Amino acid sequence: MLIKVNEMINIIKQALENSFSYADYRKKVTGLIAEGKSTGHEQSEDLLHYSELNETRMNRLEKTIEVTDEVKTKLQNLDKKFIWLVLSEGWCGDAAQIVPVIHKMAEVAENVILKIALRDDNDALMQHFLTNGGKAIPKLIILDADSLEVVADWGPRPTGAKQLILDYKAAHGVVDETAKIELQKWYLHDKGVSIQNEIVELHEQVLS
Repeated sequence: MLIKVNEMINIIKQALENSFSYADYRKKVTGLIAEGKSTGHEQSEDLLHYSELNETRMNRLEKTIEVTDEVKTKLQNLDKKFIWLVLSEGWCGDAAQIVPVIHKMAEVAENVILKIALRDDNDALMQHFLTNGGKAIPKLIILDADSLEVVADWGPRPTGAKQLILDYKAAHGVVDETAKIELQKWYLHDKGVSIQNEIVELHEQVLS
């Protein structure tokens, strides 16, 4: 068991060494787009197109998303230091909607440090946080800042968004472009509130 714990901490340390601040993550994605590339180990016109769309979404969200007063108070009252390590990629539509919200939350939380690691560059870590066997992102891994112990994880979608996709797939058999548009509408309507509430509730469970 000790070997497994040590192995996990080493994987986390490596991911943290490879990670970016939010500002540097944005610069990385923007710089690659300027070269006609996306993040990740695969390159395609579609991935580049999604990356470009996501740039616009993230720029908008950074200006419009606000942390609710209730969530802000709870985050400011955290009495332990945490690292929020997020696995993401620039082409991911869910990440574009969620990572700016997490960034805004971390900004108001004195005891939270946000780090973003690219999924494809940190496969050893991703393998420990699969969703139904898949590498779904974004994935938020909450770490004790002192021990680097994993205390909780969240993602890749808030409950309402997850249910929307499950219902659509049950009705239509696929997740197509229409489903993706409906998902983006859901995020737009929700204004990041579900993400904030679910992450704070997770923290409360950890600390209770």
